[in-house]
Amino acid sequence: MASSNKIAYHSRSISLPTRSSPLSLTLDKQLCQLRSSELATSSSSSISHNLAGLKDLYECVEDFLSTQDGKCLDTVLDGSIMLLDVCSTTRDVLSQMKQSVQDLQSSIRRRRGADLDLANELNEYMTSRKKVTKVIRKSLGGLKKMQNKNSDDVSVLREVEATTLVVFESVLSFLSGQRSKQSSWSLVSKLMPNKRVAHEGETNEVEKADMALNTLMGHKQNKIVGDVKNVQNLLEALEMSIQDLEEGVDCVFRGLVKTRVSLLNILNQ
Repeated sequence: MASSNKIAYHSRSISLPTRSSPLSLTLDKQLCQLRSSELATSSSSSISHNLAGLKDLYECVEDFLSTQDGKCLDTVLDGSIMLLDVCSTTRDVLSQMKQSVQDLQSSIRRRRGADLDLANELNEYMTSRKKVTKVIRKSLGGLKKMQNKNSDDVSVLREVEATTLVVFESVLSFLSGQRSKQSSWSLVSKLMPNKRVAHEGETNEVEKADMALNTLMGHKQNKIVGDVKNVQNLLEALEMSIQDLEEGVDCVFRGLVKTRVSLLNILNQ
């Protein structure tokens, strides 16, 4: 998640309004709506819901910034490029995974009758999964460092940033086939003391597909017909989940871009 595309700007000291201003209260209300959802979740439908909530949140951020001459926006600007980097990485991972799933589905559909030797295709898919998982784990490690940085700052924009990181972490954890640990949400728990952080134990679509594919790879040729049908169903469900997440992340990305443009405009006034 490199920040090599960071835009140069002139640091300027400006002053944010109090948390009791109408726009701040509106932003707080939108944050509360996200707090009421299951942020630390392994469900693709819940994660998609949270992404939609982030889209709405950044629309409120746009209104909030439109009248601001705030202070320390240089720090907020640093956070905006960091969030764009995280979002870009998440988009890339989603795109790679969707392509791998589609390629494997195409290979399975091309097989006919007893010609179900999918060893090469399965190995290619699992190799791709390992590469993507390596990227995800590196990204998740970076996210934890970002969450711990400046954790004493509880301004409304800091809460927006922290919540955004949590939702992206849930997307990446979902794609890795692993559940997010309770400790991953410590910063959000601090910023949102009235919210009980959820930790779901259900098996998500990525885990189900991985388990089915590993089973398929371990079976002999004449015993895999039923497993192949099951894998096809699971891959279809996984593709749909990835597509929903991809659309949600794209919407958030557009919101992040608008926010960064607004911040730059304020600083350049």
